[in-house]
Amino acid sequence: MTAAQGSAAPQAGPILELDDLGVVFTTETGDVPAVRGVSLHVRPGETLALVGESGSGKSTIALAAMGLLDGNARATGSATIAGHQMVGAREADLAALRGRTVTMVFQEPATALDPLTRIGKQIAEVIRNHREVSGKDAAAEAVGLLRKVGIPEPEKRAGAYPFQLSGGQRQRVVIAMAIANDPTLLIADEPTTALDVTVQAEILDLLRHLAVETGTGVLLVTHNMGVVADFADRVAVMYDGEIVETGPVEDVLLRPSHDYTKRLLAAGPRLSV
Repeated sequence: MTAAQGSAAPQAGPILELDDLGVVFTTETGDVPAVRGVSLHVRPGETLALVGESGSGKSTIALAAMGLLDGNARATGSATIAGHQMVGAREADLAALRGRTVTMVFQEPATALDPLTRIGKQIAEVIRNHREVSGKDAAAEAVGLLRKVGIPEPEKRAGAYPFQLSGGQRQRVVIAMAIANDPTLLIADEPTTALDVTVQAEILDLLRHLAVETGTGVLLVTHNMGVVADFADRVAVMYDGEIVETGPVEDVLLRPSHDYTKRLLAAGPRLSV
């Protein structure tokens, strides 16, 4: 059952809105268009899955929305988060939004965690970077966040280093950091690919629960149609840098209209939604 089947997504205005977004990379052999004319939106409490094969441009969209594109990339069009224009914004303005208004959960938690710093301190730093909170209060909040994301013995685990945790626990820590400042949008880029199947389901259930509970919008970047069927409210299918089909999960997965979507579904196991 999808999140949409469990509870209807709120109908407030979009917190993420992309309008004719394009991304071009400058290379030694010339300009390479990676994303062309992408328009989509995410509402509060809603999960939109952005699905496609490797190289389709889905992760580039996520990075463009965060203002994290490489220096050789050029974004055009519009990408607004909670009313803030991300395309062409100053780095100082983007930095103020990241970690507070919009956050990101990456595929490999090791890329987001400092191996030499205890996890409780890392979460507390995220809190204090955006709010005027004492060190003591931030540390207490960090323990509460670890408890919220299902880390056992959170007081003890707050003093652990990343290497002392399992892969699933490290990803829960990253999620705790991502929700520490009550963001309006959470972007999850292949958040469970590096985990085993059982842990994947636990992490996805956690993200879905947090989205519904807090009203945070989620943009889920994935290549896995099974994840889409189980987790998302709506889905946008990407092919060669463009959105070729979008709609409610049930409509797209059970009644696909684009040939590429049909081929993508045929390439995987039979899905139930």
